[in-house]
Formats: sequence, C-alpha cells, structure tokens
Amino acid sequence: MTTADPHPVDQELVRAATEVARTRCRGDNHTMAAAARARDGRIITAVNAYHFTGPCAELVLIGAAAAQGAYELDTIVAVGDRDRGIVPPCGRCRQVLLDYFPTIEVIVGTGDQPRAFSVADLLPERYVWADHQLDTP
Repeated sequence: MTTADPHPVDQELVRAATEVARTRCRGDNHTMAAAARARDGRIITAVNAYHFTGPCAELVLIGAAAAQGAYELDTIVAVGDRDRGIVPPCGRCRQVLLDYFPTIEVIVGTGDQPRAFSVADLLPERYVWADHQLDTP
C-alpha cells in the first residue's frame, strides 16, 4: 500500500455507491457498484457486469460518465454487494483510472476507516501509457 497521507473522504460518494450496491446489485451478474464525483459536482453511478473478462464497476462507470457528458472525474469508490463495504480497485482498474484521470482520488479502506488517495499513490512505479507512445515528443 502507499505511505502517502490520505485525503478527506467524500462520504456522499460512499453512501451513493452503497445504496446502488444494496438496491441494484442482484444475482451473480452485478456484484459491485461504483460512484464517482464529476468535476461539475454530479455523482455518477454504475454496476459491474460480472464475467471472467470483466468489466469492473469502475470501468463501466467511466463509460456511463462519458455517456452523460462527464469527462472529468475527481473521486471514485467501489462497494461490494451483500454489505461487503468498500472494495479497492483491481490493478487493471487502477491503471485505467491513472491513464484516463491522472489526478483522481480513490476511496479505499474497510469498515469505518475509509481513506482517499491519489490513484498515482496506489500505483507506485507506475506505467504511464502516454509516456511510451512512439509519437510522444
């Protein structure tokens, strides 16, 4: 994990993701919910499409946000169904979040002690895709 100091937690996001997990995640196809705060203040929510290929709730949320015209996200959290609480993003989601939103805050932690960290802090020695493109100056 990171040694960086955590940032304040957007509790409204945690509550929104928890409510979506409680009310919309049913059966084996949808087991995780995510909520993100768009730069304009809106809260966008989504659920995963459980399958061995994914996609995770965080990735579905990126598409849902774009479909709603929210192209800048400031904070994100994922919550498991059946009262599993906050679930940290997998490695693939961390990488995608870093590539799409390099300054996004990610809420992680368990129980009553959630913490928010920059996605960059969750990916030490990170690979920045854009830095390795042949057409990058």
